Amino acid sequence: MNRKTINTVIILGILSLLSVLSIQLFWIHKTNEAQRLTVQIQEREDSLNLKQFSERAHIALRDVLEQINTKDDISANLYGAVKQIRPNYFSVDIEEELHPFYLEQLLKREFDNQSLNQDFVYGIYDCYSDSIVFGNLIKYTKDSSYSVTDNDSVGKTSNQLKWKNDGHYFTVLFPNVSSTSIEVNKTDFYPWFYLVVLLLLLFLFFVFTLNVILKQKRLSEVKTDFINNMTHELKTPISTIGLSSELLLRDDFTGDPDRLHRYAEIIYKENKRLENQVERVLNVAKLDREKLTLKKESCSIHDLILEAKESFDINQTDQGGGIELLLDAQKDTLMIDEVHITNVIYNLLDNAVKYCNTVPYIDIRTWDDAQFFYLSVTDNGIGIKREDLKMIFDKFYRVPTGNLHDVKGFGLGLYYVKLIVEEHGGAIQVKSQPGKGTTFTLKLPLK
Repeated sequence: MNRKTINTVIILGILSLLSVLSIQLFWIHKTNEAQRLTVQIQEREDSLNLKQFSERAHIALRDVLEQINTKDDISANLYGAVKQIRPNYFSVDIEEELHPFYLEQLLKREFDNQSLNQDFVYGIYDCYSDSIVFGNLIKYTKDSSYSVTDNDSVGKTSNQLKWKNDGHYFTVLFPNVSSTSIEVNKTDFYPWFYLVVLLLLLFLFFVFTLNVILKQKRLSEVKTDFINNMTHELKTPISTIGLSSELLLRDDFTGDPDRLHRYAEIIYKENKRLENQVERVLNVAKLDREKLTLKKESCSIHDLILEAKESFDINQTDQGGGIELLLDAQKDTLMIDEVHITNVIYNLLDNAVKYCNTVPYIDIRTWDDAQFFYLSVTDNGIGIKREDLKMIFDKFYRVPTGNLHDVKGFGLGLYYVKLIVEEHGGAIQVKSQPGKGTTFTLKLPLK
């Protein structure tokens, strides 16, 4: 997948998120508008119903007052007698002796005539002390219209009740009638919360998808680079072997045994090199398929380092260079797999030689503390860029060199080194400066 395709995916993903955001914002706006319109309509209906209820309650209470009043000048006595304290609470002034049972019957009949159909609480007050002297709750039911809540209650109204009081006023409260207008619905938070959660999920999905695409792109590039390197690494020894074999078959070397021996040696070395390359790939593939089993035994790492130095000195005789040792570790005998740790040291030395544009000089240093043994390998090579440091231990990864194949390998060496060190319970770190060199530091547990 090329960069243009990834950019297209990113642009389409962003446009999709913006489209979803726009649709959701439009939906929430319409929902809020519809909600506000519904609330306004409900408020108007409630206000109108409350107004109609107040008018009917006034008429019913005025009719009750007319029936209570026995004086001749009724209109004068009724003016201002009915007062509305709250939308659901009324007060009625009277100047006559008023029996509770009689008042209750009047209220029931007039409220029923006006179709109020509401529970109500009435109370008779002493106008001098402004204290209630009698009260009761009347429940409304569809079957039996009005009835006392509890016939066994102490405040039960009876027509046999003795009553010799006058100069009172009475009040009526409708407890089930709202005394305030409807509250505005406070549910605007939920659509916004839904929008935030949806966008968050879409964003996470987009980031995850983009991350997978980028990883696949990098994996594709690494595999392509691996195939190119492997083709080059295998093609070179095959070509050398083929050329040498062709010369051996075409020419007569009976009188020149030294030349015959030299071509045979070339074929042997190139075949060995080809065998090693194939073996390295197969070994790593085997490590991926199976759990690595280490054969640990007590071994001196200093001895392994000295053997590696000796091999280096022999192989680098023509090219020059050298290894400087600073073996300061007091405890260098560890329980390790000798073969694998030897391969780790050789891999680091091999990299130090391959990635050096001048004569290679390598410093190997060891030290220890109470828990760990440390081994560092410092070279004077070309170094590694910061952006490549975090990926050099990935399988098949090689620092990009364009179309040049002057450095041989499959990108498996450092992957193998990290795998073996971690299987020993250790860790590996790398520090590098481009143009100055690189330092690999291994940390292995003493126990």
